[in-house]
Amino acid sequence: MKKSIYLLALAIGAQTAYAQETISPAGPQDKPVYLTNAVIHVGNGQVIENGTIAFAKGKITAVGASVPAAGDATVLDMKGQHVYPGIIAPETKLGLVEFESVRATIDAREVGEINPSIRSIISYNTDSKVINTLRSNGILLAQVTPEGGLISGTSSVVQLDAWNWEDAAYKTDNGVHFYMPRLVNIGSGRGFRGPQSKDPVKEGMEQIEKVRMFFREAKAYQQENKHTATNLRYEAMRKLFNREQKLFIHCELVREMLLAIDFAKEFNVDVVIVGGADSWQIADLLKQNNIAVVLTQPHSLPLMQDDDIDQPYKTAAQLQKAGVLYCLSNEGFWQQRNLGFEAGTASTFGLSREEALSAVTLNAAKILGIDKITGTLETGKDANIAVSAGDMLDMKSSIITRAYIQGREINLDNKQHQLYEKYQKKYNIK
Repeated sequence: MKKSIYLLALAIGAQTAYAQETISPAGPQDKPVYLTNAVIHVGNGQVIENGTIAFAKGKITAVGASVPAAGDATVLDMKGQHVYPGIIAPETKLGLVEFESVRATIDAREVGEINPSIRSIISYNTDSKVINTLRSNGILLAQVTPEGGLISGTSSVVQLDAWNWEDAAYKTDNGVHFYMPRLVNIGSGRGFRGPQSKDPVKEGMEQIEKVRMFFREAKAYQQENKHTATNLRYEAMRKLFNREQKLFIHCELVREMLLAIDFAKEFNVDVVIVGGADSWQIADLLKQNNIAVVLTQPHSLPLMQDDDIDQPYKTAAQLQKAGVLYCLSNEGFWQQRNLGFEAGTASTFGLSREEALSAVTLNAAKILGIDKITGTLETGKDANIAVSAGDMLDMKSSIITRAYIQGREINLDNKQHQLYEKYQKKYNIK
């Protein structure tokens, strides 16, 4: 019996080893690198034609039209290729889910309705096959987000080239996530959560009031000089009330976003709306209350039947015009690889090309609280860089030729590339 179990374990191990791509995290940057003769898209709206970007020890040291190489550096002629900040994917289950149909590979949620102490970062799987498919499209950072219940836990930002979650951690526990109950029956499509109810408004308001009471109790707990017992759930709210974390409220409708604004006012917390399908209707109010928006699923049908058919495509431009801080996300995990192309769609519906780029780089960095170290190609920031032979926001011309995370050149191969090459060879396709 023991021998049979041993042989079975060896067989499973052999299959697992055979299935792994030969991709390992890159080592530290060992000497300065200069990317010359490139079109540099800084990420803040500025474009430098025929420019040079230099970075050393993981940090950008110079960006400009005339940056001379110095010392023992690696100089690479980009020959007119485009250099961008790495795309940032907010609101994703990347590394928490591998196969949506296999329960054993899903680690994105915990039992219970209110779990602010749950940390998504410790479940992040750096060996996920999906990660490499994002990197090859220029996506280099992601916000790993829990789901389930009302308050699902805290999200963290990771860089996508690491041995384990400790290496991957870029900004840990940057926000608490509140999944607001839907206040209308809209079927099972976008934004639907939970079973249908005969009175969704009444049921939803009861759940929201439950969360509000928890916030009040947690705030009262913080104000106590001495506790008779430690409450882990209340302790987990401390950074939120100190404004060291943000409250990400997942909601779509105007009535839900108005409640989100009430939460920001009552508890003096920094609120970000995730979803925001109807945010264009109250853009001025969001701007007035300094509420940021993570627009999810921009390639989708409108939420309501009487909305314009192209409303999801043009919402970003409407928020841009109103001065609301926003970014784009595709939710899910594997879908995030198309995030740059969805920014390209937004540029067709009212945004300029550089505004669309900022929507997936600088704006995302601001919302996630990492804009001081990434999001643009500026001196002193991390060298998170993607190089494309064409327009990175255009599906037809985007070909990522090089990518760097904190100055380390990463391997752009992935399982899909390998399968393509395998069957190209098998059927003698040239």
